[in-house]
Amino acid sequence: MTDLHKLNISTALEGLKSKKFSCVELTKAHIEQCVKHKDLNAFITDTHEQALLDAKKSDEAYANGSACRLQGIPVAVKDLFCTKGVRTTSGSKMLENFVPVYESTVSQKIKDCGTISLGKTNMDEFAMGSANITSYYGSVQNPWKAIGSNDILVPGGSSGGSAAAVSSYLCMAALGSDTGGSVRQPAAFAGNVGVKPTYGRCSRYGMVAFSSSLDQAGIFTRSVQDSALMLECMMGFDPKDSTSVQKEVPELRESCLKPIKGMKIGVPVDIMEYEGIGSEIITMWKNTLSQLKDQGAEIINVKLPHSKYALATYYVIAPAEASTNLSRYDGVRFGLREEKDGMSLDEMYELTRVSGFGAEVKRRIMIGTYVLSSGFIDAYYTKAQKIRRKISNDFETAFASVDAIVLPSAPTPAFGLNEKQDNPVTMYLNDIFTIPASLAGLPAMSVPAAFSSNGLPLGMQIISKAFDELTMLRVARAIEQASALNLCPRGF
Repeated sequence: MTDLHKLNISTALEGLKSKKFSCVELTKAHIEQCVKHKDLNAFITDTHEQALLDAKKSDEAYANGSACRLQGIPVAVKDLFCTKGVRTTSGSKMLENFVPVYESTVSQKIKDCGTISLGKTNMDEFAMGSANITSYYGSVQNPWKAIGSNDILVPGGSSGGSAAAVSSYLCMAALGSDTGGSVRQPAAFAGNVGVKPTYGRCSRYGMVAFSSSLDQAGIFTRSVQDSALMLECMMGFDPKDSTSVQKEVPELRESCLKPIKGMKIGVPVDIMEYEGIGSEIITMWKNTLSQLKDQGAEIINVKLPHSKYALATYYVIAPAEASTNLSRYDGVRFGLREEKDGMSLDEMYELTRVSGFGAEVKRRIMIGTYVLSSGFIDAYYTKAQKIRRKISNDFETAFASVDAIVLPSAPTPAFGLNEKQDNPVTMYLNDIFTIPASLAGLPAMSVPAAFSSNGLPLGMQIISKAFDELTMLRVARAIEQASALNLCPRGF
């Protein structure tokens, strides 16, 4: 069977069960694709040899009837999930040679379900970025190109390597992490389905921390149904994570196929009036609402009045938590250590951090340290936490009258690799649509909904009530079915 790498997970599982092809054949097809498109720089570390060994074991599992629910499916893991015996760098020089002695809960969960890891995907350093251009290991390229152009585009960030890998058929699914939109925005730029579950649904144990009250594991796939399959394996209570929530994991795969007739879909009209939103984004938004209405959903206007403060709130809270989390990288216990003869302890700290951290990480540490300082903590950090509560309250009010809220995932299509780099604030604006749901801890996802005039994918975002991933997936599936896009980058 040709083009095995282009199958979705559901189809691949059917083929493996019926022995149309083997796990080894499926894995080899993806490894060949990884080698062929190495120039995308989607991976920091590959594990191809181990993947082939795992594929042989998966074939044995199918032969003896012990196959798990995702047995033999080739996946990738964002390089901030600790993987036992496999280098985990978080895109930073600081962890260039760090090899964990334990496995993160989420990567272990999907491994227990039979998936085969092809390696660790590239990412913005310590997950700080919106374009995957801050990695110590170089920028990731988006496999998509505009019609009539060969200019290299960004895949979004910080999970750009995972998004690019799924979009270019290097793997069938990839783990990502979402702090302020780092799954949803790259999913929109690369034409993937990208899901951030409710905060607490997936364990954070073994994830390299950026902002502890916001970080959440997520998933990239090429279809909504595939995302549902992966989420069923990823989610669940973990006693090793104090923020993990003890809730039963629902059956998602079949339930997400149910029609949306009678659902109430909210449209945040105040957000639609934001400046800087491209006309094509507004057109996609309106067309999507029409499609949902045609399928029997009721469209209701809602307001999220405090969401206009979300970006500023996020860039106080997230750097504050980052400055605390990254203080552990001091050259003493693990990671990089820079030293010279006769230096003091303070000099060792300084040399290590100057050499080990990139510019964006240093910028956010400085911002975070400033807003937590004794003279400014009340003026900035405490006030930001109060606004965060108001943003969350706005969502609670809106969800009293609607089942889900629909808005774009990003204000523009993917942009050029060398654009927007001179002004960090311009780059931060890429997360304007995704940050509100992150601050409220709500489940949110991006699904491809249209193409721009120059042929680039555009994504719609669906937000639902806390722990109601099922409703979110049902709406996403309805959008996916209505748009019926051919999401294959040119040349792939």
